[in-house]
Amino acid sequence: MKVNQIAVQLFTVRDFTQTAEDLDTTFGKIAEIGYKAVQISCIGPIKAEVVKELADKHGLAICATHNSYDRFVNDLDAVISEHLLWNCRYAGVGIMPPAFRERGKDGYIAFAEAFNRIGSRLREFGIQFVYHNHRFEYERFAGQTGMDWMLQYGEPEAFQFELDTYWAQAGGADPAAWIHKLDGRMKVIHLKDMEIVDNEPCYAEVGSGNMNWPAIFEACRETGMEWYVVEQDTCRGNPFESIATSYEYLLKHADPSDC
Repeated sequence: MKVNQIAVQLFTVRDFTQTAEDLDTTFGKIAEIGYKAVQISCIGPIKAEVVKELADKHGLAICATHNSYDRFVNDLDAVISEHLLWNCRYAGVGIMPPAFRERGKDGYIAFAEAFNRIGSRLREFGIQFVYHNHRFEYERFAGQTGMDWMLQYGEPEAFQFELDTYWAQAGGADPAAWIHKLDGRMKVIHLKDMEIVDNEPCYAEVGSGNMNWPAIFEACRETGMEWYVVEQDTCRGNPFESIATSYEYLLKHADPSDC
């Protein structure tokens, strides 16, 4: 992991990205912490050109995005245009719509097949589709998890993944093992820690919880991960302090030749 591969998911600071003015301020705070890249998600109705201008102003690359299923289906040309403008290679879906996941195995297969077509179209423009998991994808249907069914029916070049370490752990899976399982199908990972508070699992800053980070980092190195994206769905304190804590932990584990 190199310093310039560490990014932050804007979902973490979504309350501060709803106007161009707020996004400008937020990008400034992110850059001041030390991040070199962001993943675009849950921002307000801000023109793509303005997003690009502000990212450039603060020296931030746009490494990936999250878009809704509906945007991929009904507004794909605009999604493609945004990614080309932002020089962003990875276009992700943040969650599978209920209409698919409620159908069990058949729904996972149908979702994979739908994004085989969409992913193939994206690849014509040098953009890679990636799927971001939650916990429910680790439910088993006909002997395999939903993740397994997508891995099996998704075409390797068109349908790739963006593993969320917290949600894999919450689903009873081993994040490091899944990084290896997705070797060749994943270049972006979400880093999110898990701790127990009052006997309940909670989101935590990277390095502050119970995840096996040495094994996760080693698996990432061995599989050639390109982007290490910090995400924390909710923060018990100031989210900017949370992403700073995660960054400082990752910085300690980054390649010193790139510090």
